[in-house]
Amino acid sequence: MFDIGFWELLVIGVLALLVLGPERLPGAIRSTINTVRGVRNMATGFKQEVEHQLRVHELHENLKKAEQQGLKELSPELEKSVDELKKAAESVQEPYKKQ
Repeated sequence: MFDIGFWELLVIGVLALLVLGPERLPGAIRSTINTVRGVRNMATGFKQEVEHQLRVHELHENLKKAEQQGLKELSPELEKSVDELKKAAESVQEPYKKQ
């Protein structure tokens, strides 16, 4: 991720030990690790949400194209999108079907 070598990490570690002292250094390391982990999780969540929204937009556009063609003689890509949307619609309606 970052281009930090062993010697740079060693210098940072020695400076942190001198500035914070041996009592507070473990807590500072834990705090830093938790912060980095939180930022990473947030970035992953954001990335997944953007990918999901792009996929939804793509399916919506493919459905518009399919409707314009009257749902006949569709390209394989459009057929796949329409089938995927039909399956999604069925899965949403399934809990509401009478038993």
